[in-house]
Amino acid sequence: MIHAYLEHLRVERRLAEHTLESYARDLAALAAFAAAAGRRPETLDRHALEAFVRRQMTGGLSPRSVARSVAAVRGFYRFLVLDRRLERSPADDLQPPRAWPALPKFLSLEEVDRLIAQPDVSTPRGLRDRAMIEMLYATGMRVSELVGIRASDLHLEEHYVSCIGKGNKERLIPIGEQATDWVRRYQQTGRPALVKRASTRLFLNARGGPLSRVGFWKILKAHARRGNLPPALSPHTIRHSFATHLLERGADLRAIQMMLGHVDLSTTQIYTHVLEARLKTIYDRFHPRP
Repeated sequence: MIHAYLEHLRVERRLAEHTLESYARDLAALAAFAAAAGRRPETLDRHALEAFVRRQMTGGLSPRSVARSVAAVRGFYRFLVLDRRLERSPADDLQPPRAWPALPKFLSLEEVDRLIAQPDVSTPRGLRDRAMIEMLYATGMRVSELVGIRASDLHLEEHYVSCIGKGNKERLIPIGEQATDWVRRYQQTGRPALVKRASTRLFLNARGGPLSRVGFWKILKAHARRGNLPPALSPHTIRHSFATHLLERGADLRAIQMMLGHVDLSTTQIYTHVLEARLKTIYDRFHPRP
């Protein structure tokens, strides 16, 4: 019956060859599962199919592959009903596992240092770029929050910045000494050379107006290229690096949530998965018996 179903998909549904091959593997796994229980695939009930899906999930397949397997199984049993081999499909509402969201990309400490070192701080624009990258990594701000900072939002003596985030909500974020020093240097030397007209914004473009999100994105990309850093690097990569590096060093997840401005703690918990994946990689690389 599996062969008949695959022929139906090939001839009548005209599925692509690679899709047919994937479905054939999935249904062969189903047949092997049924055979191990001394049954034929068409005799499996809902309870058995759920056990099969659990077996797939624990067998090393990715959530996407298990979802494809579930689709193949549902289609197979629908075919059996249409062919009058079964009265009712036991797989009608069989559900694939919920896939983990993609883990955020982040930089290593060495890569962060390399990025921060790229701006030419002998120029006003270089001072601005250094101050912005330092501030971004020190606070984990969103890029829209970073370019929106006003001088009045800074409290450098107390080492914190006031930030207006999503939903027009204000939060206070600590700033480290290095970021504070570079922002102060930019204010004293870099910004006066960029000012062309009155502006409340801290970070200005080459024409003296407020720097936009796209403008900073281009600046960051240029420095990433010079530093031979990943081409996909974005302001959000720096935000992810900020959170991941804090968590690696034992920071409380709730504190990271507050600094990032996440409404829900579950949003911040993605960084625990990043840390788990990183620890597994380190283990596999360095343990003498991986």
